[in-house]
Amino acid sequence: MQLIDEDTITQAVIARHARAADPRLRDLMTSLVQHLHAFAREVRLTDREWQAGLRLLAEAGRLSQGPRHEFALLSDTLGVSALVAAMAPRRAAGRADAGAGAGASAGALPAAIEATEATEAGRAAPLPNAETADGAAPCFLRGQVRGTDGRPVPGAELLLGADGTRLPADAQGRFQARVQAVAAQPLPTDGPTGALLRSLGRSAWRPAYVPVCIRAAGYRTLRTQLFRRGDRHLDADAAFGVRRSLVADWRPHDSGPAPDGSPCERPFHTVDFDFVLEPA
Repeated sequence: MQLIDEDTITQAVIARHARAADPRLRDLMTSLVQHLHAFAREVRLTDREWQAGLRLLAEAGRLSQGPRHEFALLSDTLGVSALVAAMAPRRAAGRADAGAGAGASAGALPAAIEATEATEAGRAAPLPNAETADGAAPCFLRGQVRGTDGRPVPGAELLLGADGTRLPADAQGRFQARVQAVAAQPLPTDGPTGALLRSLGRSAWRPAYVPVCIRAAGYRTLRTQLFRRGDRHLDADAAFGVRRSLVADWRPHDSGPAPDGSPCERPFHTVDFDFVLEPA
């Protein structure tokens, strides 16, 4: 019978993974155990603290129903979603940057890990008393979809805005659409993630953004968020989704002809932005 104590428990657990059929799973779980045990030792974790952590995870699981994904929110607010997204271009192409314009990014959403369309839609749903940032002034987004080689991506499929406006890019990869931005608003705070943020004295707010999803044959799907320059929550995004390369100018215009030629009886904004897709 193996002697299990504070000094031997880590290697005992790792040894049980030796026969895992999937070597990647074995490596992941070995590293996870090593880091978890090192954390517990470093902070001298108490049983009371560990039980509180287990209750947090249990409550997150209970709330992860339908469009609500509490574990994704927890991942976002701890910066893990942003870290995984930031490492994606390097893993795929062996380089640190995807090129000019917007690189691959999970949004708050995207959002977390590889959040489902339903989860993203749930996060983007309007909340009571949400900050509207210039109200509901119409916004027209236009630009070009290119590959990392600078060449246009003709016919790329774009899904833009909180209302999911769908359109194809033209033969030069160009697009133009009236989009609905998600107003600056807090993440759901009625669960364990909100309680944790309050305990840490952290804001739950996210800045206003335009959800973006772009697909094209031969390219990796791009899910990202385009942010408005000047939003007061840019430097304190609770989900750590803001990137300098994803902040754009919302240019104000008086009422009159819109970029698509239609009459606009209210003031509106235009946003010019190009997106870059990585090869699959």
